[in-house]
Amino acid sequence: MTVSRILSTKGRAVYTVEPEQTIGVVAQILSSKGIGAAVVSSGAGDVLGIISERDIVHAIAKTGAAALSETVERHMTERVITAQEKTTLESLMQTMTSGRFRHVPVVESGSLCGLVSIGDVVKLRLEEFEVEQQALKDYIATA
Repeated sequence: MTVSRILSTKGRAVYTVEPEQTIGVVAQILSSKGIGAAVVSSGAGDVLGIISERDIVHAIAKTGAAALSETVERHMTERVITAQEKTTLESLMQTMTSGRFRHVPVVESGSLCGLVSIGDVVKLRLEEFEVEQQALKDYIATA
């Protein structure tokens, strides 16, 4: 199973923000859209970084409410690990677990084409387990 399977189910829409936007604006976007992270991009489909709920919490812990007026560029995660559509779920889970992050942008030919969260991975894995469980039940019932 690969990342492309997740994207075919959930879609390829990715919320992006510009590095000059404020943490306060991004917090409103994340809250209103019910998402945990946004990709930081100049608008050309490039990935400059990622800003997550965790990054916002760390910013507020450092500087208090003043962090809401600071730029995304100041608090974003710059070293972003990306995946490709052909990346296996096993590899993606290992990367996310070892890196301790919950969102991975998907990039093909240098362009952003999706975003996968740990929730997306877990959902698909649970669906796989249910199918396997049903197949085993059917096998046992006919044996």
